[in-house]
Amino acid sequence: MTQASKAKRSWTTRRDAKRKRMQQADHLLDGKYVETNQVTQALEMLIHPKDRVVLEGNNQKQASFLSEALADVDVDTVHDLHMIMSSLSRPEHLDIFEKGIANQVDFSFSGPQSLRVSQMIEDGQMQMGNIHTYLELYGRLFIDLIPNVALIAADQADAAGNLYTGANTEETPTIVEATAFREGIVIVQVNERVDELPRVDIPASWIDVIVVANQPYQLEALFTRNPRHITEIQILMGMMTLRGIYEKHQVQSLNHGIGFNTAAIELLLPTYGESLGLRGKICQHWAANPHPTLIPAIESGWIDSIHCFGGERGMEKYIAERPDVFFVGRDGSLRSNRTLCQMAGQYAVDLFIGSTLQMDYAGNSSTVTRGRLAGFGGAPNMGHDPKGRRHSTPAWLDMMNPDETLVRGKKLVVQMMETYQQGNTPVFTERLDAVDVAKESNMDTPPVMIYGEDVTHLVTEEGIAYLYKTDSIAERKEAIAAVAGVTPIGQEQSLKQKERLRSNGIVAYPNDLGIRHSDAKRSLLAAQSVEDLITWSDGLYDPPEQFRSYWS
Repeated sequence: MTQASKAKRSWTTRRDAKRKRMQQADHLLDGKYVETNQVTQALEMLIHPKDRVVLEGNNQKQASFLSEALADVDVDTVHDLHMIMSSLSRPEHLDIFEKGIANQVDFSFSGPQSLRVSQMIEDGQMQMGNIHTYLELYGRLFIDLIPNVALIAADQADAAGNLYTGANTEETPTIVEATAFREGIVIVQVNERVDELPRVDIPASWIDVIVVANQPYQLEALFTRNPRHITEIQILMGMMTLRGIYEKHQVQSLNHGIGFNTAAIELLLPTYGESLGLRGKICQHWAANPHPTLIPAIESGWIDSIHCFGGERGMEKYIAERPDVFFVGRDGSLRSNRTLCQMAGQYAVDLFIGSTLQMDYAGNSSTVTRGRLAGFGGAPNMGHDPKGRRHSTPAWLDMMNPDETLVRGKKLVVQMMETYQQGNTPVFTERLDAVDVAKESNMDTPPVMIYGEDVTHLVTEEGIAYLYKTDSIAERKEAIAAVAGVTPIGQEQSLKQKERLRSNGIVAYPNDLGIRHSDAKRSLLAAQSVEDLITWSDGLYDPPEQFRSYWS
């Protein structure tokens, strides 16, 4: 390249392109604000065909007004978008593909829409990029999936355009930063415009367009579990987990995800855990959403700190009154951050515990099954042994193999599920559906959620398999079979094999842990209803309406 040709190059093409787009929509804007009924028109001017558009919509908080507006744009004007989304969870998220507004997607989770996603891919209406973990998706926003446009949600904005995100900051800073600092356009829906914000979570200089939505953004009570629905089998599994994993390995920091199994553990801490003398020894530091079922453990002094991915409806007043436990601002509202909490869950905790829809005989698991493309969110981030970890804790060190020259610990990755799913379908399968789904959907690799090599423990209603102690794939399969009950793989297991595994400490059954089946009663739960949780909280917990019908 000559000096003459070098001098002709423009280094502000992205900035110039953004300025041109903003000028096209300038007549619709009053400062940064656009009228509520003109937002679709603004989107048609600000979003161009084939743009990469990141739409905020994780497990709970949804930029629902903007997603509906995007679904209403003129397809002749806006089309063939490449959507980047944590969660495909609302109907209009998929409507935009059916209409041709978008044609490609990279995402992490699609729980409520998993069946429709699978069908749309099969029908050729949606082109799959990749199913990501949360951190992987966020990371690519700064590398090779840099957005042209971000559509986000916040609680409040002031006249200048500063944002307050309240208890549900979640992924907002990550999405905005990736867009704003590469000359992308950031468009935000807010619940209201105010004169003064409780705090500034996103500065106005990062924001381009604001619309006051005609209704608050959608916020799901995703992590609320009614204790009434916890079964005695789940209580038994919780007792085994507390005794055979948390106590055994001195687990001090951990992540609990969504589910009744882990809710049972949380409600057993002040009762069964107390009887074992474990308060102050385990479960002190958490990376977790503010589960209402954690209230009894918090109130009885078990928990020192909780850093949250996002908020939970109804927990706002309780969190504001417990600043010693939660990360809160001066206004008392929770400061959540999905990216940072995922990072903490990956590197800083002793243990991840989760569940799955399928596990093969080697311990690999996936929530992607035939006809259901659910994705897996953050489970692969937290549910693996991070090779970059260097700090040690008692639980991490307890996973060491003393025969290795360069000994190091390992993160505890626990899979906890009953041996049969709903519909009498066994969880254990010789071959994951994900292998065939990958071929049918033209994926480069099968969408495995957690690889068997990372799973250290398997808990079922039958017992615990200490998979980290196995020395081969064959022995790992035997250990899985030993706790697989009357599933096909479980029925292959002989009594002699089970006894050998027990004597070697690779498998433990309830009796081996000093647990009687008859002790696993609902009376052992610290709270047996939503009303009990309210009582524990001194009336601060305000459950969403759908959870009130059980006791009102």
